[in-house]
Amino acid sequence: MAQFQAVKGAKDIFPDEIVRWHYIEGVIRSVTSLYGFSEIRTPAFEYTELFQRGIGSTTDIVGKEMFSFLPDPNGRSITLRPEMTAGVMRAFLQKNPGGGVPVHKLFYIADLFRKERPQAGRQRQFTQFGAELIGVANPAAVVEAVSLMMQVFDTLGLHGLRLRINSLGDLEDRMRYREELRSYLEPYRNDLDEASRERFEKNPMRILDSKNPAVQEIVAGAPKLLDCIKPEGRQEFEKVLGYLSDRQIAFEVDHLLVRGLDYYGHTAFEVVSPELGAQDAIGGGGRYDALSKELGSSAEIPAVGFAVGMERLIITMEKQGLFATLSPHGPQVFIVLQDAGLEDHAMRIADRLRRSGIMTETDLAGRSMKAQMREANRLLAGFALFVGQDEVASGSYTLRNLRTSEQVALELDAIPGVLHESSKP
Repeated sequence: MAQFQAVKGAKDIFPDEIVRWHYIEGVIRSVTSLYGFSEIRTPAFEYTELFQRGIGSTTDIVGKEMFSFLPDPNGRSITLRPEMTAGVMRAFLQKNPGGGVPVHKLFYIADLFRKERPQAGRQRQFTQFGAELIGVANPAAVVEAVSLMMQVFDTLGLHGLRLRINSLGDLEDRMRYREELRSYLEPYRNDLDEASRERFEKNPMRILDSKNPAVQEIVAGAPKLLDCIKPEGRQEFEKVLGYLSDRQIAFEVDHLLVRGLDYYGHTAFEVVSPELGAQDAIGGGGRYDALSKELGSSAEIPAVGFAVGMERLIITMEKQGLFATLSPHGPQVFIVLQDAGLEDHAMRIADRLRRSGIMTETDLAGRSMKAQMREANRLLAGFALFVGQDEVASGSYTLRNLRTSEQVALELDAIPGVLHESSKP
């Protein structure tokens, strides 16, 4: 066993797996471009107060899960980002201090860090892709974000997913609902688990999100948040649902859906997969108009977005067999050296082919011709190009198709054209 192991909660991703990541990332970039979203990259760490103010001090992320440390000369705490939305909004406000900016449509694929108990689909270093639509958050913008997320899932071939959606109302609605919920839960207070009793004091709405079956049974009869929302908020939510129906996006209104971050308001949504067990959320999001003001903006900037866990997405795709059609591919040509002493000549040929856009591999280990052919087959090379004394003397090289075993003798100048032609669908 190696002396050093990966840190618990972190995972190495080797080439046989990375092909899956590249495939998914390609789909994400393709679909986001259809919707006019551009990529943003923010630092892996931010000042800790950004997350305390942005995410909320009562959330599990801020209270228990952040990796924070003090490297700043001024003594300011730094935190590895546990989520992206607060950092994206910080970047937006920093670049546009006046706030009078039109709609910005941004997406990201980023590594995040949380001090959680590692389990399937939940690591301490993990990756999310997401999108943020900043500058407008009317019902059409909400459905734009949901449609983008669902089209990524559809393009990847996922099935059996459920879109849950709810309205959280505005701050006044939620404050009124919290008091109603506390009154309902008070007789059950001793029956709640420790986490829910703590949330009862700080933010009782988070109890609705509990995965404990006993707590779920209690909250099943709780008053509905939607009943506490003002008429204009309810009309807006109905407009969102109408747009989703128009786009034939199936959904279910879930009155217990509150999401785990304090910055959400109005429409919130979540997509769950039956392949993931109890922790079944594959992604979700919602509106977060108040976040900008929490981070120092003079006025609220409407915004809506979502995030999807890449590891959970990969688990779901694996269980649904969606990688079976993802065909691995190797180099277009493997140069097989027939005679020792011709390594320099083979390297020059490889360089020439690569500069012509041909993916080329050579043997760097000085192996026998038989071993080189085994390596070419292992790498799934399309062709073998044989280099020996006779080929160098004549200027004619044998190119063998490793799928059909057909072979042809060609001059070097002709080889790139033949290989490019063979790669066409």
